[in-house]
Amino acid sequence: MTAKRSKRRLDGVLLFDKPIGMSSNQALQKARWLFCAEKGGHTGVLDPLATGLLPLCFGEATKFAQRMLDADKRYIATVRLGMTTTTGDAEGEVVLNRPVAVTPTALTAALAGFVGPIEQTPPMYSALKHQGKALYEYARDGIEIERAARSVTIYAIELLEFDGAATFRIDVRCSKGTYIRTLAEDVGEKLGCGAHLIGLRRTETAGFRLTEAVTLEALEAMSEAERDALLLPPDALLADLPELTLDAALTARMRHGMSVRYPGKSAIIPALRLYGDVGDGSRCFLGLGELTEDEIVHPRRLLSTIVA
Repeated sequence: MTAKRSKRRLDGVLLFDKPIGMSSNQALQKARWLFCAEKGGHTGVLDPLATGLLPLCFGEATKFAQRMLDADKRYIATVRLGMTTTTGDAEGEVVLNRPVAVTPTALTAALAGFVGPIEQTPPMYSALKHQGKALYEYARDGIEIERAARSVTIYAIELLEFDGAATFRIDVRCSKGTYIRTLAEDVGEKLGCGAHLIGLRRTETAGFRLTEAVTLEALEAMSEAERDALLLPPDALLADLPELTLDAALTARMRHGMSVRYPGKSAIIPALRLYGDVGDGSRCFLGLGELTEDEIVHPRRLLSTIVA
C-alpha cells in the first residue's frame, strides 16, 4: 500500500503553463498534489481547449487571487473562417458552412473595428452562472438562456498570420471578461462568412508572462526543492500597488487587525501593500491595506502568518 502523502503549509504563487485538455481545476489539483500543498486556488478559468499562463496560488496567496480575475489579459488566438459551431470553438458541432473570400486587407480592417470599448454577449458555453447553475449546463440540455451584453475593452489586435484561405492567428490584448471565442465569431460575421476559434494560448495576465511559466512535464521532473524555488511570494500578486512599511509598534497593532495612524501620510490610497518591521532589521509582508485622508491605515486583507 502506498503511504499517504502529508500536506505541507505552503505560501506562494506558481506560474503554470496549462496544457490542452486540462481544466483549470484539474491543473490546480495536479499542482497541489505535486507540491503536497494544504490549500490552493486558481486565478480564473482557462478553458480546457486553451493553453498557457495560469497563475496558481497556495496558502496565504489565495487571499489575493481575486485581483487576478480583474486583471487585463493577452492571448494568441487561431481562428478558422467559413464555419460556425455550437460552442464557438473546435469542440462544438458544425452549424453552418459558408464560402470564404477574404483578403488580408479586409481581414485587417475587420479586426481593427473591434479595437476599443465593445459590447459582447457571453456565450452559452461559458462558466457564467444563472440561478446558481453554469450556462454550459443549460446549453448541454438544449436550453437557451437570455444573456445581457456587457462592455469589455480590446486594447489591441495584431494579425500575426493569415494563410490566405481560411485560417488566421492574432495577438489580442484585452480587459477582464473578454471572450475570445465570441470575438472570433463576431469577426467572422463581420466578414460575412462566419468563424470559430480553433486554438487559444494565454500569454500574459496582470503583468505575468508565459515565458516565466513552467510546464507540467518540467514540474513533474523536478525535486521538491526545485519546485519550491519556483514559487513567487504572495505579495507578487500586489506588485502593481504602492507599498508602505510600518514600524514594530504599528506592525503589532496591524497584525491584530487594528487600524493605525501614520502621521505625514494624508493622501488617499485605496489599495496598498503593507509591510511590517519584525524586529531584527528585516520586514515581513502583512497584506493589503488602504490609507485614508485622516492619516489612518486600515487593514483590508491580512495574512494569518508572517511571510518574510
